[in-house]
Amino acid sequence: MGITTSVRDLISQSILFLYQFLQWVLDRFLSPKPPPPHAHLQRPKIAIIGAGLTGVSAASHCVGHGFDCRIFEAGSKKSLGGIWSKVNNTSGLQIHSVMYRFHPSVKWNSGYPNRNQIVSEITKLWERYGLESKTSFNTRVEKVYRDPQGRWIINDPSNGRFEGVIAAVGTCGDPKVPHIPGQERFKGEIYHSSQLDGKTAKGKKVAIIGGGASAVEALEFVAREQAGHTYVLARSEKWIIPRNALVDALLAMNILGSETIFSWIPEGILRLSFYRDLYDIAPSKNAGKGLFTETPMVNTEVLDLVRNGHASWLRGDILDFDPSGKGIRFNKRAQGVPKNGPGVEKLVEADIIILATGYQRPSLSFLPDSCFEEPYLPPNWYLQVFPPNHPEICCNNCTYVNAIGTVGNYHVGIYTRFLLMYLVDPLARPRPYWMKKWIDMTRFIKAKAPGGAFDFFTYSELIYWFVFTIAINPFRWKWALFVLCGIGKDLPLAVVQQEDEVRNGLKAARHEEGKWFGGRTQRGME
Repeated sequence: MGITTSVRDLISQSILFLYQFLQWVLDRFLSPKPPPPHAHLQRPKIAIIGAGLTGVSAASHCVGHGFDCRIFEAGSKKSLGGIWSKVNNTSGLQIHSVMYRFHPSVKWNSGYPNRNQIVSEITKLWERYGLESKTSFNTRVEKVYRDPQGRWIINDPSNGRFEGVIAAVGTCGDPKVPHIPGQERFKGEIYHSSQLDGKTAKGKKVAIIGGGASAVEALEFVAREQAGHTYVLARSEKWIIPRNALVDALLAMNILGSETIFSWIPEGILRLSFYRDLYDIAPSKNAGKGLFTETPMVNTEVLDLVRNGHASWLRGDILDFDPSGKGIRFNKRAQGVPKNGPGVEKLVEADIIILATGYQRPSLSFLPDSCFEEPYLPPNWYLQVFPPNHPEICCNNCTYVNAIGTVGNYHVGIYTRFLLMYLVDPLARPRPYWMKKWIDMTRFIKAKAPGGAFDFFTYSELIYWFVFTIAINPFRWKWALFVLCGIGKDLPLAVVQQEDEVRNGLKAARHEEGKWFGGRTQRGME
C-alpha cells in the first residue's frame, strides 16, 4: 500500500511539474508585454463592457498589443471577476484548468481551482496590465451609438469615443429566484445556490431544485457538509461526463459540432462505463437528448453519491410546497417521459431547499437596433460574436448557448485579436454581405443539427471557424499567427501601412486623372 501511494504521488507531482512548466512557456512566449506605466497608446481605442473574466482578459490583450481601451463595469470594484465574484467560495471549475486558460499568463496551482483562486488570477491580470486606471466602476451601459464620424459612444460623449466595442457581459447575471406555489408554507430554510457560504447542512434532509451545473455544485457542498440525505429534483435528463481532461478533450474534437451517425459510440461508452448501474439517470436514447445537443455537466462525484445512497436523483416536475410545510410535492417521471408528462406524485421532505435555478442572461439591448436584424439575431452572428452589420463590435463570450469545451479559454484572446485586425486592416475586415453568407453557409452545413447551427458547438468546431475565415481571405494570411497565437503584430501592421500607401497612391492617381480628363473635357466643350 505504501509503495502504491508513493508511486501515485510521484506521478501526480511529475504531472503537476509538467503543467507548471507548460504554463511558464505559454506565459513566456504568448503573453503580450504589459505597457509601461502612463504609456500613450495610439492605436484605435476600444470600449469594453464588463469587468469579468472575459472583459479583463480582452482588455489585457488590447493594451498589450498597443490599443487603448476603457472598461465599463456596472458594479463596484467588488464585482471584478464577473460571475466568479458572486458565487460561493466553495464553487470551482468542473472542467480541468488546462481547458480554462483565459489568458497565457494565468498560472493555476491545481487541476480544479476554486472560486478564490480564479478571482485572484483575474485580479492579477487586471493589475499586471495596468487596467485599474482604465476601468470605470459603477457605470452601467444603457446605450451604444455612433457619432457623425462613425465612432462609438458609450451612454454619452463624456465617456469618450471609440473605434471598436467589446461586449463582455457574459451569460450569467443576477440569480434566478423563482417563486414556487405554497412556498410561504415551508417550515425549513430556502436558499439560492449562490447563497451557501456560511450555511450548514449536517444531518439535514436537503432538496436541490434543478439539474444543471449549479445543482451539481450544491450537491457537492451538502455532501461535504455531511447532510443526512439529498434529493436532486431535475426537470429533464442532462448528460454527465467524467471529470477527466482527456475524455473532455476527445469529446470536444467533434469538428462538426453536432450529432452524427457515430455519436452512439461515445454515448454508449458513457452509459456502459460511467453510468453503469445508474442507466436510468442517463438521457433517453429516444428523447433526442444526444451528447452533442446540450452542454454536459462534468463531474464524477455525483454518480458516486447516488450509488452510495447519499443522494437521490429524481426526474420530474415541481408541483408545489406541501400544505404541511414539510417539503415539496413532486411528479416523478420515468426516463424519456417529457416535461409535465404522466408520472407518480410523491412528497419530498426536506429541512433545506436549495434553488439551483441558475442566473438570468444579461441583455445585449444596449447595442444599436442594427445589430439585431432578422434572421441574424444572436447567436446567429458571424463567428457567433460579430453582428453582421458591425464587424467593429465583438460580443465576446456572451452569445453562446451550449457547447462541449469551455467558454473561458484561448478564444477570448483570438476573438479580441480578430477585432484588432478588423480595426487596422480594411482589406481583412469582412463586409456585411460576406458575414451573412458565412452564417448562411454554417446554417446549411448544420441544417440537421438538433442543437441548431450556433446554439451548440464543440471547441474543435470553433477552431475550424477561426482557421477557415482566415484561410478564405488572402489579405488575412499575414495576420494568422497574430490572430491565432498573439505573435508578430508588427509585421502585419507594416504590410498594412504599405498597402495603405498603395491605396492612397491609387486614389491620388485617380483624382489627378479625373482632374486631367475633366480639364480636357472642359476645354473641348469650350
